[in-house]
Amino acid sequence: MGTFKSIVLGIVIGLLAGLWFGVNIGKGRAFYANPFAGKDIAGDLMESSGDMLEKSGKALKELKKD
Repeated sequence: MGTFKSIVLGIVIGLLAGLWFGVNIGKGRAFYANPFAGKDIAGDLMESSGDMLEKSGKALKELKKD
């Protein structure tokens, strides 16, 4: 009965660790980060502004070609 308990405990710990890592990978964070932490608003703004700047640069290049 002792080996059955250790197998079940190993499976439970593995599932919890996998869930922890999977949530972080899905959110685009480091796998060891806290998945319950709130959003980093400053980082989100920087990322979205960088994307917007790239898109506007591409649009200007297309206008310049025409």
